[in-house]
Amino acid sequence: MLVLLLGIAASLQQVQTGFLDRTVTVSGTAYRYQVYVPADYASKPSWPAILFLHGAGERGDDGLIQTNVGLGAAIRQKSSRYPAIAVFPQVPRDSQWVGTPGDMAIAALQQTMREFKVDPTRVYLTGLSMGGHGTWYVAYRRPDLFAAIVPICGWIREFPQFRGSQPVVPDADSASTMPKLAQRLGKLPIWIFHGEVDRVVNVNGSREPFAALKAAGADVRYTELLGLDHNSWDAAYGSEEFVRWLFAQQRR
Repeated sequence: MLVLLLGIAASLQQVQTGFLDRTVTVSGTAYRYQVYVPADYASKPSWPAILFLHGAGERGDDGLIQTNVGLGAAIRQKSSRYPAIAVFPQVPRDSQWVGTPGDMAIAALQQTMREFKVDPTRVYLTGLSMGGHGTWYVAYRRPDLFAAIVPICGWIREFPQFRGSQPVVPDADSASTMPKLAQRLGKLPIWIFHGEVDRVVNVNGSREPFAALKAAGADVRYTELLGLDHNSWDAAYGSEEFVRWLFAQQRR
């Protein structure tokens, strides 16, 4: 019995914490990503998980830079605010969170859920800018995975600065895009953030889906941060009210 207990204790001590390097293979290509594991990981039977999609400025293949902006920066500033496992995939240069990179993000999340003690009813999706668009895109394809989503300064419709993207809502014309979005995601808790004077992604990129979801009776919130330009993510991820709301969401 003593040997068994010592073995269990040793295995618990071997779990690495902090920001960890990981690799996932999709369609024969290996992609680096990061996983954040709380320092007290061994103290709980399961943890919420957050999948974070970075913006255009963090694209690459180093597997690191995507943790420097947004959620990763918020965790480093005050880790106690985010008692969760966080997954940070990285989009290759000249790519977006659509097609294979979107599949890769899901694969990194699912691999993390197998490796660590993740509560499958408390898995969240968020992203900023290009990752805000990716949040809509990934959620539309896998709404069954998430307890809540948080798109920050994202967009739904085609954005001229990001040519080559794929539509969030497939096989939809201009008139049917938002109704189809609301029908697909209407039962998923959503909190949208956007800066009022965003000069990179027009604020209508968030106003329009919010209006459609609200009209459909969805569980949706929208915070338009007055006087803020493109960086609305620091305020969002630094909000205690937002953190309380996020971790209160649980998939039925």
